[in-house]
Amino acid sequence: MGLDFTVVPSYFGVLLMGAGWTIAITVAAGLLSFFGGIFFAVVALYGHWAIRLPFRLFAWLFMGTPLLLQLFLIYFGLIQIGIDLPAFVAGVIGLGLHFAVYNSELIQASILAVDKGQYEGARTLGLSRLQTLRYIVVPQAVRAVVPPMGNNMIALLKDSALVSVIGVMELTLAAQQAISRTYRPFEFYLAAAACYYVINLALEAGLRRLERRFQASR
Repeated sequence: MGLDFTVVPSYFGVLLMGAGWTIAITVAAGLLSFFGGIFFAVVALYGHWAIRLPFRLFAWLFMGTPLLLQLFLIYFGLIQIGIDLPAFVAGVIGLGLHFAVYNSELIQASILAVDKGQYEGARTLGLSRLQTLRYIVVPQAVRAVVPPMGNNMIALLKDSALVSVIGVMELTLAAQQAISRTYRPFEFYLAAAACYYVINLALEAGLRRLERRFQASR
């Protein structure tokens, strides 16, 4: 049998389309996890107890169950109660909320580490509690956790392959479709791995640049 990489260029367009969907999912879910993490952190620390308790349960469920199961529940489960989400939207929501919970834990610890004097000083200057959090506390907390949140983004990119199980034509599923036509799994899985590696390198470079900008703004 041997290896035959000459079949890969014929399906380059399929792989490229899959890579495009992978990038789109990663960006959309990454934004949701970032802003969702900030929102969840503020709610967990400053929300009313009637809001904090359901959030704690929500966070426990997302941290204590596999991401794959969460994707199944969102895509196949919600339709039973009348919520029919497109596969792409379900994948973005599943990935975004999953990593938002982990980002929330990082941001909560960082918020608590901000000097209390800054909070008190802002309130003395007439800023409301919400304004103090928005303009003083949260920006400092986010800058401090950019590196670990960047690691979560890289993990999100890798876990985006899981959305293939609900039918999103991302890179892994694109490779599987090419394999089903050519019966060349090693060649196409290796090609997909190379694409993931290139995307990962670009993501790491972007995160390093963002981290340097945050450090320069301190």
